[in-house]
Amino acid sequence: MKIAADREICMSAGMCVMTAGEFFDQDDDGVVLLAADEVPNAAQSDVARRVHNAVKLCPSGALQLVPE
Repeated sequence: MKIAADREICMSAGMCVMTAGEFFDQDDDGVVLLAADEVPNAAQSDVARRVHNAVKLCPSGALQLVPE
């Protein structure tokens, strides 16, 4: 599964960075950057759960999980 980020609608809340910082970062304006776009295959892993939570917690809906 991959992560997609719409930087146009990102409101720079930073929830993604706080939830799964190894996958998300922010530029100097606070807009989301993908540090990694591939989610590990193990759906029950701690890392995968944090990525799913980051997508769910995004207040602007700028993040999506995309099946391959």
